[in-house]
Amino acid sequence: MKSSITFGSQVISFHVSHSNRKSLGISVNPDMTVSVKAPIEATTDRIKQTIRKKAPWILKQQQFFLAFHPKSAARRFVSGETHLYLGKQYRLKITSGKNASVKLKGKFLHVITPDKSQTETLVNKWYLEKAHEKFHQLADPLIARFTKHKVKPQSIVLRNMSTRWGSCTPKGKIILNPELIKTPKGCIEYVIIHELCHLVHHDHTQKFIDLQKKEMPDWEQWKGKLERLMA
Repeated sequence: MKSSITFGSQVISFHVSHSNRKSLGISVNPDMTVSVKAPIEATTDRIKQTIRKKAPWILKQQQFFLAFHPKSAARRFVSGETHLYLGKQYRLKITSGKNASVKLKGKFLHVITPDKSQTETLVNKWYLEKAHEKFHQLADPLIARFTKHKVKPQSIVLRNMSTRWGSCTPKGKIILNPELIKTPKGCIEYVIIHELCHLVHHDHTQKFIDLQKKEMPDWEQWKGKLERLMA
């Protein structure tokens, strides 16, 4: 059952499922949807009353997840266009040449290609290669640090995701969005630490937040940087 309430100027939509349970549970999902699990006898009025009471927390959680929604502006793949790498801007320089390659050279992202229509493909391939290299370099010492919490990810994989910077599966696989390679190292570390904290605490409880703050005291700074840079 779908429903909604108005809280100030905000509309909070939610989906309700009833089951044989005693208490009413509210979850804010990574895609910012709200799920409510309610006892069979729970009335719509009671559910809405609880949602309204929890509205500040729900909106805070939705804002939290918003930072994990990639929103980077589309870039053109023509000479002179700027592209990001590890938080810095590089100007694209395209040169005709027999052997295709992509390299950072000073303030330029230099692409040599026999066919300029392949520039986007070459740059995206370069980004992916760099993401594989840099993410593991940054993740390895962080993973070693988390062994004190008796957790270790099963693996780290890269996957393009339209609504997430990172995620963690129940079996401990950490998934990172390769688009993160365009952000500063601190932003990448923040996302990795966020997912490592999920190996210890699966939900965004106070214990999760306390652990994240302990492992990265300035996490809010990097979260804000991620939001601003990729807006």
